Amino acid sequence: MILDTNALSAWVEGLATVEDAFRSADRLVVPSVVLGEYYFGIRQSRHRSRYEEWLRRYLPLAEIAAVTSATADAYADIRLELKRLGHPIPPNDAWIAALARQHALPVLSNDTHFDVVDGVRRIAF
Repeated sequence: MILDTNALSAWVEGLATVEDAFRSADRLVVPSVVLGEYYFGIRQSRHRSRYEEWLRRYLPLAEIAAVTSATADAYADIRLELKRLGHPIPPNDAWIAALARQHALPVLSNDTHFDVVDGVRRIAF
């Protein structure tokens, strides 16, 4: 299962519905793009040290998915497909969708725009 940024945030906050979703996952994957978004957010937070400590402790439980040339190829396909449909999504979410498609994993997210990406299944929490 690929985590979107809102799912990573919910995990950090201990949201039970996210942890319930993890029980059905064979793999727990955090895209490097999501990690970048999360770092950006916590560097602006007054609770930065708490969030950084949580990451040091719990992030090793997940795989970190880096963008590769295969991911870039899937990204280009997704952006073109969505442009033709008239349903663009934010670029970072297109990267997350590309990783999900590449690894044939669902995305844990509350963002419904993943629903328009062919070959990507979203799990809401």
